[in-house]
Amino acid sequence: MVRRCFLMLHKKGLIEQRKGPNGGAKLKLPAKQIGLGDIYDASEDGWLTLDEPAIGGLLRRASEDGVQAMNETSLAQVLKRIRKNSPDAKAEDGAAPKGKATT
Repeated sequence: MVRRCFLMLHKKGLIEQRKGPNGGAKLKLPAKQIGLGDIYDASEDGWLTLDEPAIGGLLRRASEDGVQAMNETSLAQVLKRIRKNSPDAKAEDGAAPKGKATT
């Protein structure tokens, strides 16, 4: 289990590992520069559970806040932005699509 945790942290660039008798793992950045979100992101496989008493509440709140922030924008709003910025939409407004001249 510990090896798996270290592998995920290593893949996300949070720690570096060395093999051998003097080997081990250490943070790649100062602890002040690694946020809880970075660790949470590295735990995408669920090795760090929300039931962990030491950090469960913080992780739960971070997850809930993230979902809430994402839910402030609807799929319809995203599609509207995509359509507004598409070359076809600009052509409908009288502007020439990129790479094409108007006659």
